[in-house]
Amino acid sequence: MKSLQTERLLLRRFRAADWPDLYRYLSDEAVVRYEPYTTYTEKECRREASARSRDASFIAVCLKEDGGPMIGNLYFAPREYETRELGFVFAARYQGKGYAYESARALIDCAFSSGGVRRIIAVCNPENTASWRLLERLGLRREGHLRQNIWFKEDREGRPLWQDTYEYAILRSEWERKRAGRTADCEMASQT
Repeated sequence: MKSLQTERLLLRRFRAADWPDLYRYLSDEAVVRYEPYTTYTEKECRREASARSRDASFIAVCLKEDGGPMIGNLYFAPREYETRELGFVFAARYQGKGYAYESARALIDCAFSSGGVRRIIAVCNPENTASWRLLERLGLRREGHLRQNIWFKEDREGRPLWQDTYEYAILRSEWERKRAGRTADCEMASQT
């Protein structure tokens, strides 16, 4: 992916040097509460930023102003049959300001308009109201509610802490109908 710009944001590939910004939000328990991992240490964020710099599925979301700090990231991973999986994590101080919507909307618009993507999926914990509301604002429809289907963390006795999952998706044909004149200036190349 090349860079992609919105009114307030720059979406770009991760860099190993992004680790301090990554640490600021992945070390926050409230931010990673619904993620499949616990908080990260500084050392883990150094390794993670380096790994993400080599993985096109992770997209850094940076403010265009204020020196361009990375405020969060999108996850846009290839799946089978021209499908991509969307995810997002943003620093607590940047949540509730429309940044996740603005960046995900631009990414979805570019993915569908540049071709090669037929379907975008996303999953979230039903307790994460902000996440599923964002997915619905983005035009994804809820396809299912899976009961106690997944676990990432354990209780003190080592037993799985089972969670439910909402599954969401949008097809290119649905996006085309909903688009209604909305266009995306896209410098994005199809991801492989």
